[in-house]
Amino acid sequence: MHRVVDMAITETIYSSAFYDIFMRRNIVLVSIGAWLIVAGAEGQLADDFNPPRANCCLLNSARGLADQLQDWNQLGRYHQANEELKKVSAEPKRVVFMGDSITDFWRLDQYFPGKPYVNRGIGGQTTPQMLVRMYPDVIDLKPAAMIVLAGTNDIARNTGPMTAELIEENFMAMTELAQHHGIKVILCSVLPVSDYPFLKQQSGSAAPAAAGRGGGPIPRLKMTDGRPPADILKLNSWMKDYAARVNALYVDCFTPLVDERGWLKDGSSDDGLHPNAKGYKIMAPIAAVAIEKALR
Repeated sequence: MHRVVDMAITETIYSSAFYDIFMRRNIVLVSIGAWLIVAGAEGQLADDFNPPRANCCLLNSARGLADQLQDWNQLGRYHQANEELKKVSAEPKRVVFMGDSITDFWRLDQYFPGKPYVNRGIGGQTTPQMLVRMYPDVIDLKPAAMIVLAGTNDIARNTGPMTAELIEENFMAMTELAQHHGIKVILCSVLPVSDYPFLKQQSGSAAPAAAGRGGGPIPRLKMTDGRPPADILKLNSWMKDYAARVNALYVDCFTPLVDERGWLKDGSSDDGLHPNAKGYKIMAPIAAVAIEKALR
């Protein structure tokens, strides 16, 4: 009996001692862990509070982004206008201009007064987005011809990385869809870009630009970084050859707008990408000749 009691006492003593050692070890480990965490955190603290600048209305920005994701191809942009246009008989010489912001900003009624031309450009778009818009924004409007002015945003990867083959196939698909429905196709060259506005802003010699959200001038970008002139030349060369193969028209707006440096002529654009009034004035008669030839 005494032996059993002695063993129980001994086990209790050993258990207590083990527990005490175990707890002491854990306390040491936790202390070391906490010290490491604190030490690591201290190494990440900034000297000054300087977070990235946020927009004034984050909730509205989030809602806008959610809306865009639901209509990635922006089929809703011209939906109502298309419905109204389909209520009337199609003009025999109706022409749809399909493209990105360069088309979107082109005031067709100003440069082609009295002509039944329809603008279906959407800023920022790439050829995969335009391809999905072919039926509602072009074919369903029953035009006699379609002008496609696109590709610069594909090169800039606006909707992700693109290979030359992917861009070419999108042009081919749009062309084949239009021709299958009896629509003449006019493929317009990708326009040159330039860094002139950027360089002028950097040097302080630029004229005052429009104010941005923060009240200061809109910062200019080096357009040749995102849209290398060599890539533009390659795409235009392919487009010209392809148009000849499939009985489409190729419109060269690149040559009259490029300078000896290979850039968009100084003074024909305010940002190095989009033509200004001077640029569109050069493009309009070239497009007019191509349309006239297509509709013969």
